Amino acid sequence: MTETRYTKDHEYVRVEGDVAVIGISDHAQQALGDVVFVELPAVGAALAKGDSAAVVESVKAASDVFAPVSGEVVEVNADVDAQPGLINEDAMGRGWIFKIKLANAGELASLLSEADYEAFLKTLA
Repeated sequence: MTETRYTKDHEYVRVEGDVAVIGISDHAQQALGDVVFVELPAVGAALAKGDSAAVVESVKAASDVFAPVSGEVVEVNADVDAQPGLINEDAMGRGWIFKIKLANAGELASLLSEADYEAFLKTLA
């Protein structure tokens, strides 16, 4: 079973082998509203944990997507580039933003579990 982990900035990481699939949580896409543009990172870019990796723009605001883990960008979601609204339709599935080859799998331990993320969201209400 694939585990999904989260940041307090509302990015998610779904690990598939040594690659992490990264996007924004369902909570984040709801807060942003209709997504109209996504600036994707360059394939091959080296990112450190916490680096600004992408930008998601909605009718309300633009929001940075930070790298929740360090590594090299190995793929970007061309479907999201062509249809940014996929993030609203299926943020946790087809609306992923980029994939990164993990440089340090140990960084995953600092991210929130699904239960911890749900508890964190309750503190925001």
